[in-house]
Parts: sequence; structure tokens; C-alpha cells
Amino acid sequence: MVQATRRKLIQGAAAAAGAMAVAPGLLAQAGPVRIGYTMSRTGPWTGGAQVSQEPNYLLWAEQQNAAGGLNVKGAKRPIELISSDDRSDTETVVRTYEKLMGSDKVDLVLPPWGSNANFAVAPLANRFGYPFLAPTALSRRLVEMKLPYFFLLLQQPAPMTNALVDMLKANGAKSLAVIYVDDLFGLENYSALKVALQGSGISLVQDTSYPAGVKDLSPVLRSIKDKNPDAFVGFTYPPDTILASKQAKEVGLNPKFFYASVGTAFQLYRNVMTAPGAEGVLGMGSWNAKTSPAAKAYFDAHTKKFGGKEPDRWASGACWAGLEILTAAVGKAGLDRKAIRDYVAGTTHKTILGDIKFTGSENTATPGTVSQWQNGEFEVVWPLNVATAKLNANKPAWK
Repeated sequence: MVQATRRKLIQGAAAAAGAMAVAPGLLAQAGPVRIGYTMSRTGPWTGGAQVSQEPNYLLWAEQQNAAGGLNVKGAKRPIELISSDDRSDTETVVRTYEKLMGSDKVDLVLPPWGSNANFAVAPLANRFGYPFLAPTALSRRLVEMKLPYFFLLLQQPAPMTNALVDMLKANGAKSLAVIYVDDLFGLENYSALKVALQGSGISLVQDTSYPAGVKDLSPVLRSIKDKNPDAFVGFTYPPDTILASKQAKEVGLNPKFFYASVGTAFQLYRNVMTAPGAEGVLGMGSWNAKTSPAAKAYFDAHTKKFGGKEPDRWASGACWAGLEILTAAVGKAGLDRKAIRDYVAGTTHKTILGDIKFTGSENTATPGTVSQWQNGEFEVVWPLNVATAKLNANKPAWK
């Protein structure tokens, strides 16, 4: 049933992206704003891409066109989305953006999904002079590259792992085991975690990497269970997050703190774990409908448009915030891409997540956060000043 629903959503997203309706009356007033992107509709990145990004692109374009078009420095112009399936392939991502920016010369671009894809296209953004507001890229290396046209909306590995370790330390954890996917995302977060653990009093009792596309994590989970740590941390992608959670339940690994990464904030995770099974699980999350009235309005509009499919409580919010920033920038600067870049770089932006401000490429205004499934909602539980609920510091048994 879940697979059928996912296929239906992906097919619908692809059709909508390929044939975004533009009212003839609007076209008569002004040509459309051509906005290009590539997105994973097939392959291993599809789960994340079709939850956290493409639905938001479609909703945003629909809302803007319903209001008469995108405000381009005072003139309303319809949005035309030009998109294709990158098949979860980095080379396809690069070739597509080179074409969109180099020969097609679209007005604007929207980013692809994931750290690896964004790392590959970030230099192109700078070379062609197209502002990228990336909602699903975690990479300190991207920040250090100092690319003036590339902006990362998510909290990066250091603030996220610092928040996690602060939470564990404040709540009595003394030992931790970690698994991490052997790619840019996993390696950078693992490295940041090791730095955050220094001087914390929390010992790292096991650290194990695994290859992308892993099908069985039970041996490493049994090994971790034997060490009986207070906390388990997985720097995992959506399929691995679900696999690790299901197999932890099977082998009886149930530490006080169970933290997994990409996908934990998804409605799919809650549904696959049959709701009570997700209770107490921690993960990367930064917002929910309680965060602000604007966040609730976005949550409700997304859920309505996609037939009950909710945005995830982490990157979806960053994606929408990026679209809010882009909308304001075009309203102020028109389609002059350097002027858009300068506006993005030099402004404190009001978004559904609160204020966002960039220092170089990094969003330094949004703090590192930890969220937890509680009674069917992924609540922000750390740090306390942005929490939407109190942390449950002792995960219940798997259901």
C-alpha cells in the first residue's frame, strides 16, 4: 500500500512538473518565468526527493500562479517549471544543470536533492551565476568552498551534532554507539560527532560505517546491543533509517536514546513503524506545525494539496523557507541574478522557520536541533528555547 501510494505521488509530481498549467491570460501579459531543476523520481534518492523537495516546488508554483504569477519587481509573471528525472545519478544532475544554465538559459534554478548532488552542482552555480538555495545539503566542505551563489538552508553537521551531544549530556548519557553511511553526508556528520563528544564525558563504544544501499544492518546492531550503550546514533538515509529501526526492534536494541537521521522526520517513518513503534525515536528535525502560524498554514496547504501527505519536519520546512526567500528576492531585485544573490546574502529573512541569515554560504541563524516522535508528532525537544515539547529522556520499548 505504501509503495503504491509513493508511485502514485511520484507519477503525479512528474506529470505536474512536466506540464505546469499557465493561464493564457497571464501569458498574454508577460512571458513566463522559466525555472529549471532536476529531481529524483526514480532510483535510491526518490524517497527523500519526493517528500522534502519536489512537492514543495509544485505547491509553490501553483500558489504563485493562482495569485496571478510571481512578483518580478512589481510585475506579475507566471511560473513555468522545466524539470526532469535525474534518476538519482550525479552525472545526470551535472549534465542537466549545465544544459539548464548554459544553453537553455532559464531565468532561475531550483536545487536538486541531497548532499552529493548539491556538492556536484555547487561549482556550476558559481560559474554560471545562478543563486542556489539548497534545502537538503549538509556539508562543511560546501561552506568552506566559499561559493558566493550557493546557500545552505539546513543546519550543518557541527551545530546538529553539538545539539545532540548537549542533549545527551544534559540527560545523563554516558556511552554512545554510532553507524554512518559511507558517503559525504555520513562521513561529515560522523566527524562532527567525534569533535562534539570531546570533553563531554560520553564514551564512544562503537563506530561502524556501512555502504550505501545496505540491505542488512542486523550484525552491527547485535554488536551494539552487546555493548549496551545509553545512546544509539545513526547517520542514515531514509531506507537505512527504516531498516535500522526495524532491525533494532528485531534484535532487541532499545537504548534510552535512539537517534536516526534522514527520514525520521517523515510521515512515512511514523506510518511504517505503525505509529506507536516510532514513539520516543529521536532524529534530525527542526520544526512542525506548532513552530509558527505560517508553518501551520504551510503544513495545512501541503497536506491538502497532496491528499493527506504531510511535509517532513526537517528539510521540507527548509525547502519552503528557501522558496519564501527566493520569492522575496525576485520581488525586490527582479530576475537580475547577481542582485538576487546580493539580496539573499545581505538580508535577514523572515520565514516559516523564523529568521534566517547567511554567513557566507551557511545559515547561521537557525540553531542545531533534535526532534522526537511523541504521540504521533515529531516534536522539537532540543534546545529548550525552540522546543515544541519536553524531551522524553527514556525511550519506551519498541511496539
